[in-house]
Amino acid sequence: MDTQEKLDPVLAGKFDILCEALSEYGNLAVAFSGGVDSTLLLKVAHDVLGDNVLAVTGKSPSIPAREIEEARDFCKQEGIRHSVVETHEFDIEGFDHNPPDRCYHCKRELLSCIKAEAAAQDIWIIAEGSNLDDEGDYRPGFRAGREMDVVSPLRGAGLNKADVRELARYLGLSVWDKPAYACLNTRFAYGDLITNERLKLVDDAETYLVGLGFPSVRVRLQDSTARIEVPENEIERLVSEKMRRGIVETLKGLGFAYVSIDLQGYRTGSMNETL
Repeated sequence: MDTQEKLDPVLAGKFDILCEALSEYGNLAVAFSGGVDSTLLLKVAHDVLGDNVLAVTGKSPSIPAREIEEARDFCKQEGIRHSVVETHEFDIEGFDHNPPDRCYHCKRELLSCIKAEAAAQDIWIIAEGSNLDDEGDYRPGFRAGREMDVVSPLRGAGLNKADVRELARYLGLSVWDKPAYACLNTRFAYGDLITNERLKLVDDAETYLVGLGFPSVRVRLQDSTARIEVPENEIERLVSEKMRRGIVETLKGLGFAYVSIDLQGYRTGSMNETL
């Protein structure tokens, strides 16, 4: 980071609002996934509140192990207190049939576990890292946050996704350009059965594709078909003869019956298009 660099005055003003809001909490638990939003929130909260901040990361079959390890590594590097808590969303009746409000139940379970962990450490305020742009999609998880009095400091400061990335870059956070991530449950159409085995199938496929240099990738599972989404400008490379053959062979070896490509390309929330 260039220490002489100056923030845009409007963004600097939002940053000041964020810091001021965080300073008023005294102590705080941050729901920390390791994505750019929650990483920025955690970094700034720790800069403002020091050891009065606790990062809490949820662990379940819906979260790839690599994401949890990255969260652990960041907290260790920054000297931030960190807890990893097991969540049990699959114990919720009907959750495995992926209802349209699945995200509500999942988020409520996660926040309940975070609240319990925070309370055990005498922390009573929970913060999550959504930004203003998140308000434009179907987000039943927001309802869980409101019901549980969880605060959203980035939204409160008026920060959108571009602002978050710019602030993360300014602060020298390596995740500033990390692709957006959502839990593996989002790879299934509403009403489709979610199981540990099917989650692992999707996770293994995405891990393979990330290893090929497609960091922004989704493997949507519909019946026994893998529907691959990558950014439009990477579709040509994905379907090149050498790449295509290897992908088909590997994904079929994992257990998919068919392998397809979504010609619309990668986009967040594509399963919401069926609602």
